[in-house]
Formats: sequence, structure tokens, C-alpha cells
Amino acid sequence: MSAPAPSPLAIVDAEPLPRQEEVLSETALAFLAELHRRFTPRRDELLARRAERRAEIARTSTLDFLPETAAIRADGSWKVAPAPPALEDRRVEITGPTDRKMTINALNSGAKVWLADFEDASAPTWENVVTGQLNLIDAYTRSIDFTDERTGKTYALRPDEELATVVMRPRGWHLDERHLTDADGTPVPGALVDFGLYFFHNAQRLLDLGKGPYFYLPKTESHLEARLWNDVFVFAQDHLGIPRGTVRATVLIETITAAYEMEEILYELRDHASGLNAGRWDYLFSIVKNFRDGGPKFVLPDRNAVTMTAPFMRAYTELLVRTCHRRGAHAIGGMAAFIPSRRDEEVNKVAFEKVKADKDREANDGFDGSWVAHPDLVPIAMESFDRVLGDRPNQKDRLREDVDVKAEDLIAIDSLDARPTYAGLVNAVQVGIRYIEAWLRGLGAVAIFNLMEDAATAEISRSQIWQWINAGVVLDNGERVTAELARKVAAGELADIRAEIGEEAFAAGNWQQAHDLLLKVALDEDYADFLTLPAYEQLKG
Repeated sequence: MSAPAPSPLAIVDAEPLPRQEEVLSETALAFLAELHRRFTPRRDELLARRAERRAEIARTSTLDFLPETAAIRADGSWKVAPAPPALEDRRVEITGPTDRKMTINALNSGAKVWLADFEDASAPTWENVVTGQLNLIDAYTRSIDFTDERTGKTYALRPDEELATVVMRPRGWHLDERHLTDADGTPVPGALVDFGLYFFHNAQRLLDLGKGPYFYLPKTESHLEARLWNDVFVFAQDHLGIPRGTVRATVLIETITAAYEMEEILYELRDHASGLNAGRWDYLFSIVKNFRDGGPKFVLPDRNAVTMTAPFMRAYTELLVRTCHRRGAHAIGGMAAFIPSRRDEEVNKVAFEKVKADKDREANDGFDGSWVAHPDLVPIAMESFDRVLGDRPNQKDRLREDVDVKAEDLIAIDSLDARPTYAGLVNAVQVGIRYIEAWLRGLGAVAIFNLMEDAATAEISRSQIWQWINAGVVLDNGERVTAELARKVAAGELADIRAEIGEEAFAAGNWQQAHDLLLKVALDEDYADFLTLPAYEQLKG
């Protein structure tokens, strides 16, 4: 007897959008309903498992490689599936949200890959979720253009052979899509909505273009979560008649627990895996979140003092390169988040030198590619990788057998010779308030002090405030970090913003709301797992 047809999903509390029926067709919603019915219960179990593992870390203040998967790590014979031609060369990848202008600019940027982001660089308003999908469909059918109303400038796609390959990033497992619910009123996980709509509408279209449905998987915390994704891919391909192995997934190793399961994650996804990525800010956020009550040895200094040359960060990145290349996968480096100034060439000169040094280090360490946040950085990163790669598409033949990372090396936070400062506290408050305010207006990628900030940087900002208070950190100026000090700095920042932008703009924004939300997630005794969970409750649209 065949399974009953899934209950249709309901669109709730959402204003109709132009052309939304092209994305939310009956057949597309039926596909989402089937994904939801099959996979949401396992998603829920895995979220519960996260909480159990965090409780264990709180009890032991340590992590280790898993004994139960030792055989997978020891078996040198298995490899991930060969990369499809469109993903062989990933030396520079640009990241950004899927609004219409960004879609065109990213595809035209000269980067090999565009990470089309429905996650940390996109606030999940209903409009962003639906129109982002429309923009990608329009890009693949070459029916996309954009005219800037303010400047009158028009944007159009270059020829197909000059466009970046799209690797789409859905939301993490922890986020729901409140506007799509089943018959019981249960929301569909945002990850399944983003993946499902993109795959349903574009998998065959991309194959016809000589590419395929490629994904970045965020916030993964274990190989069991990777196994769930693999099962989603197998079902989706079979259900729509797409050959198995067409999907390719790059997993962001941006949680400390995933760093101990890199090989297992690749193994679970081996028929669909194309690589791992070193995601810096979320990784630091995950360290703070998991070891927040582990005492002084786990206290991170100012976020900008934690460079990729810190011993525990080098252990993480070198292990990632070795793991990927041992298994035939791409190793993709971290973000160059600098946003060039149109007014200050000296700022640009210093920043470009830092970006070059960072990309040179990654290329020399064996990475096959790296991320940038702005088109102006593409040539800088390209030069670094061109010098090492030459005409080769990657350097997966560099096995890095010289790397030997022990379990304790990944959490040797106190090996870093830097301490929290008052300026670091101020910066955390500034970035937190300014980012959250923009997020509440529906913006997920925001330029703040010449850096492209997204949800990950806001997470590390509020987590550090929480950690410093709870660890009783004394700053370089002799002040102890307390809730009172955080409130005082936040009040000062709010006053500075009011003076900077004027009363009218201040009143039109969400500044007080952002201030209050930052303090809530930074000062509450019960640490919120993700800032975006309480923020989503306040997000309009």
C-alpha cells in the first residue's frame, strides 16, 4: 500500500508577493511537504542531541575524536566522489545574499564560485526567502536585470562562460520557516524550504546548463547531521528523477564539534561531497558557546585579535586541508571581509595588504580556494592562488602528511598571547547593535567600519560579552566586565549613533529594539543558542 499523499502546506501570516506562485506552485509545495514529513522528525532528534552534547562539554570541558568512528578515520581507501567540471576550480569564491543586484554582480564578479546565501548574509523575511529563489531562477533563464532607482545604473549578466558557478547556502537546521506550516501548524525547517525550492526548480535546469545543484551546508555539528543531509539528497534526486550523485555539498566546518568529525562528515556525504570550508567567525562563536563555562583557559580575547595564525586556529585549518586532500575533496579557506572605502585610499592600502597576506598564507598552506566579500577583492585573492596553482585547477595532490593535530590542539585557546581589551568590548557592542538593527530591517550582510558583517560576527560579539561577564574578565584598563559596564557601553553607543545619523533617521530605525535585544542575549543567564532565534520573533515580514 502506498503512503498517503502529504498534507498540503499552508502559507501563513505572509503578504502575497509578486510572482510568488512561480516559486510556491502546488507541485513545489507538495515536494516540500514530503521533505518535511520524512525528515523533520530526524532534524528534531538531532537538535535534541546537540543539547545533550553541550551538557557533556559543560561537565567535562573537553572534546576528543570519536572512538566509535575510528575505523572510518583509519581506512585510507575511501574517497569522495570526483568533482564535477564546474567545481574543479574554486580558487576564489564570492559570498553574498540573493537580492537582484547582488545576484548579477556576484555572477559577473570574476570569481569562480558565488555562495548564494539564504543563511547568515540574509535576514529570513518572507520577501527575501521567496524573491531570492526567483532571482536565481531568473539568472539561470537569463531573464534577470536590475536598474538602481537612485543612480539610474543598469545591471545585466555577462555571457554564460564568464559567470560564477552558484553554490547555494540554505539556512541551518535550527531555524524554522514560520510562514510555511503543515496541517498541525508545525513550521517546516528553513533548511528544507531553501534546499527544496531551489532543487525543485533548478536541478534539471542546471544540468542542462552543464552544471548542477550545488550546496554549502552551514552550522553542521556532527556526522549524523551530515548523514541526514545525505538522505535528503538521495530522496530528492530519486523523487524528481535526477541521477544520484548530481548534488554536491561543501560543508562549513564552523562548529568546534564538527572539527573533530571532519572525516566522518565527508564519509557520510562521500557520494555528494565536494569539500570542506574553514568558517572563522562561526567557529569562534561555537568555541565560546560550547566552552562558555569552562573557566579562564577558554576565554577568547578581542575577536580581531584571533587571527588565523593563532595556534588553535592553525591546528583547525591545517587539519582541514589534510583531511580534505586525503579524501579527494576541496579545502576552501576563510573570508576576506574587508569592504573597500570609496573615500580613504590609505585604509584600502593597509587592508589590501592584510587580505593579500591572508590569501597567500591559505594558498601556501594547501587550500584550493578562498572567500571574499566584495568584488574588488577578487583580483587580490586570485593573484595569491594563481601564483601557487598556475594552470592547475586545485592542489588536492598536496596531502599535507606533515600535519599532526592532537585533540587538545583544537581547544588550546590559552595558547594565544592576547587578552580582552576595553576597545574590544566597545567594538563588540557597536557591531552587535548596528548589525541587529539592520537585520531587523531585513538586511543580512551589512558593511560596518569597512568590514562586511553577517549573523556570525554578531554571534561572536554577543557571545564574547556574555563570556567575559561570566568569567569575570578584567580588561586592559583595569575594569572588570560586568552587566553594568556592558549596559553603560551600550547606552553610550546608542547616544553616539543618534548623534551620528540624526534624530529623524534614528527614529525611523530599530535602534532601541536592537540595543535591547543585544543586551538580552548578552546578559541573560540562560544563554540563547542562536541570536537569530529571538531576533526572528521580532523580524517583520
